[in-house]
Amino acid sequence: MSKISRLIWFILFFTMLLPVSSHTADRLRLSSTTSTDNTGLLAHILPVFEEKTGVRVDVIAVGTGRALKLAENGDVDATLVHAPEKELHFEAMGYGVHRQQIMANYFVIVGPGEDPAGIANASSPAAAFERVTNVRAPFISRGDESGTHTKEIAIWKSAGKNPTGNKWYLETGKGMGETLTMADEKRGYTFSDMGSFLKFRKRLDLEILFQKKSDLLFNPYSIIAVNPERHPHVNYSGAVRLIEFLSSPEGQSLIGDFTDGSGNRMFEPLIGTNP
Repeated sequence: MSKISRLIWFILFFTMLLPVSSHTADRLRLSSTTSTDNTGLLAHILPVFEEKTGVRVDVIAVGTGRALKLAENGDVDATLVHAPEKELHFEAMGYGVHRQQIMANYFVIVGPGEDPAGIANASSPAAAFERVTNVRAPFISRGDESGTHTKEIAIWKSAGKNPTGNKWYLETGKGMGETLTMADEKRGYTFSDMGSFLKFRKRLDLEILFQKKSDLLFNPYSIIAVNPERHPHVNYSGAVRLIEFLSSPEGQSLIGDFTDGSGNRMFEPLIGTNP
């Protein structure tokens, strides 16, 4: 065996002895919603975290349902989502630990300025949805089990309606940006978080037609670490560091300082503030 062959053999041998998870210490996998990614919030915050800690964050942006599933399977180290009931179930089942609400905005109903269903004068979100049903105006739903879709379905139920299967009710199965775009093309209505609408509104001929800062439309976001007892391979220490950073005065300030470019906050910090 030549010297070069022996050297290659030794390199391969010692590489095989390294722990499989050793590469994860300086890398963190985060599943998150399309709203936190598409708005640019994560691009605004994560470089600061990475600079301070040396931990690189890889983001997988999907709907909340899929984000939680990735965390449940141990395919990520932490998840940042916005569906409180699903989050509490996820934690109760032992998949996640250290859940922390860090920010919030509100859901709104948007549509064409002419407002054919007259939802701007509705008394509640359920009444607004009922008006859409009465005139069979196009309604574009994400239909993706995201936090936004989950809340939309809850409002349909409170209105005593099941729109699924109606020709005027279309499901995109995609993120908020694509859903808003289709609503614009169809001159229809959709249900959106405020941050996403502020991000995309310059490209759209849609308006906020129903907006109330009520408990029903309150939209909190939580970050949760994947339970290392379920998945020992996860970067638990990195997940905890990210939770601590986003909960810290610096992290909360970065959230509060993030705007749509016109001075409108996309998300309100929830820790140690008065949003």
